[in-house]
Amino acid sequence: MHQGEKPKTTPSPKLSAPTIQGAVLDAIAAANIHSPLPGEALDIGSGNGELVGAIRARFGLRTSACDYTDALMKDPTQRVDIVDLNADKLPYLDGRFCLVTCIETIEYLEQTRPLLREIFRVLEPGGAAVISTPNILNLPSRLRYLMTGFFSRFHPLPIRERCHPVGRINPVGYFYLAHALLETGFLDLEPGADCYQRWSRLSWIVLLLPIKIAGLFFWLREKNKFRTIAPANRALVAAVNSRDLLLGRTLIVCARKPM
Repeated sequence: MHQGEKPKTTPSPKLSAPTIQGAVLDAIAAANIHSPLPGEALDIGSGNGELVGAIRARFGLRTSACDYTDALMKDPTQRVDIVDLNADKLPYLDGRFCLVTCIETIEYLEQTRPLLREIFRVLEPGGAAVISTPNILNLPSRLRYLMTGFFSRFHPLPIRERCHPVGRINPVGYFYLAHALLETGFLDLEPGADCYQRWSRLSWIVLLLPIKIAGLFFWLREKNKFRTIAPANRALVAAVNSRDLLLGRTLIVCARKPM
């Protein structure tokens, strides 16, 4: 993103933990992208280029990259387009890419939905988007929020300190990310996680029964009293207490643009 008077939210120079990158590559493989050759992929928030290099090596796609700076890129052959994701549109033509990845980026942005609309625009029909963000719905994160008011991997932020990156400012749970993707026009959502945390497994053993009871009470109340659960969103609500979301460290969602 361009630097300016307003502080910008900036991801870490390191792209992601190896488990996240591996899970993202597996999600891309499962998407089974069919594109006129040569297909091209875009990585938003490309960091040091680990993921774009892995995509080229594993899938043989040409790659483009964009970020708030090109100073983090370690691959001298990969151009990085500078873009302020809080203010600018993506600098690409409609329908250019068969794949768009946005890994560990949306939590640093002021708004998610405008970027999702841009991702939809630059994808070709049938193209896939893979998006990851910290899973704020896993059990340690829920307990941390209950005790401290902060989700896991989200911390108190400085006020008016313009000389330093702000950090993660936008916690997005699965339901609201999935809702935004569907409202944008995406189909075939596939949520997953990079790995299960040890503390999540221990919490699962202790809290499984209370979660099931509370979840059933919530479901019946929302459905019968408030009428907020309908066939269109039923699967999204049910997924909130799924195994992957209760145990997984990082949320990874794959979605497809209609043909």
